[in-house]
Amino acid sequence: MRTLLITGPGGSGRTTVAAATAHAAARAGVRTLLLGTDRTDTLGAVLGAPVGPEPSEAAPRLTVRRLDADEDFRTDLAALQDRASSALDLLGASRLDPEELTPLPGAGELALLRALRDAALPGTHDLLVVDLPPVPRALDLLALPEELRRYLRRLLPPERQAARALRPVLGRLAGVPLPAEWLYETAARLDLQLAAAETVLADRGTAVRLVAEPGPAGADAVRTATLGLALRGLRTDVLVATRVLPEGAEDSWLAGPVAQQRKALAEWRETHDVRPVAHLGRDPRGADDLAALAVPGADAGPSAAEWPSAVEWPVTDSLADDGVLVWHIPLPGARREELDLIRRGDELVVTAGPFRRTVPLPSALRRCTVDGAALREGELRIRFRPDPRLWPRTG
Repeated sequence: MRTLLITGPGGSGRTTVAAATAHAAARAGVRTLLLGTDRTDTLGAVLGAPVGPEPSEAAPRLTVRRLDADEDFRTDLAALQDRASSALDLLGASRLDPEELTPLPGAGELALLRALRDAALPGTHDLLVVDLPPVPRALDLLALPEELRRYLRRLLPPERQAARALRPVLGRLAGVPLPAEWLYETAARLDLQLAAAETVLADRGTAVRLVAEPGPAGADAVRTATLGLALRGLRTDVLVATRVLPEGAEDSWLAGPVAQQRKALAEWRETHDVRPVAHLGRDPRGADDLAALAVPGADAGPSAAEWPSAVEWPVTDSLADDGVLVWHIPLPGARREELDLIRRGDELVVTAGPFRRTVPLPSALRRCTVDGAALREGELRIRFRPDPRLWPRTG
């Protein structure tokens, strides 16, 4: 199954492109599921028919639905209260009724991760198109599974969970109560769900399709999004340039905007597979308008046989020549003054612009010390020198 995650700066037409992409794929015979994530029905406004939390058929081979984060949050919290019932009773706490629950910040993101996991299971669809939130929120959301799993492993490491029979004894010896069994079970269950969502994002059939209106603001947003996606090791599909004005308007008031768009498109084509979408002169609504946009479908990118197995951060061996190993991290659009590196045990904290990621070092590099780094041609190259105390001796 292929998954296309559609995002772009606010007001760029990402929801319209998501709907048009799904329509184009369905017309080509691909069984498609279109998933909306906005709390309001922006997707329904584009399709010309309401979209709710229950799947519905918008066109032949096209199923649509919109997330209901409120209901998912109520269901999750009710289940958590049931699992922790003994602890709540011991504390004398009163339970919250589903009717009084309102979603907390982050509930929508967790609901979307669950939907990604469920939709990617083998079933009745060949393509999943997701209308993600605008770029800043989308990048935070795509980072969530990996970051939450890292926090869980640090706060509740599974290997330190004592055997159930020994927990009362260990608690008396330590003089403090040990974490309850349900807490570890909940953490393990959440870790499994996050791992499933992370697997979908890392799958060779998953790609992020960027949407932006050509111009200075769109160019800045695309550079930022490209950098954030690269740091996360996420693949990009095509860059859809929206609301492209017609050429030949040099004698009208459109001459300035057309020249501005032309410049942005030329710069984008140097680094992206750009697919221009013409301005219809109106807000698209309904199947006919979506078809008139001529947005590329799922076949715009490489075929399944050409999908890469993973985004690679290779380590090259320069021990014979320079005595170092070099870790290559592609960061297109990165600027030297916005980069920062911190070695923390067997992990490396990489900061690129507004983004930060903590990544585990490859096994060979854990026995090395950082010897320097350089940014060349959109690639961060970090040199590691073997630590004589840890490096295996030869001869």
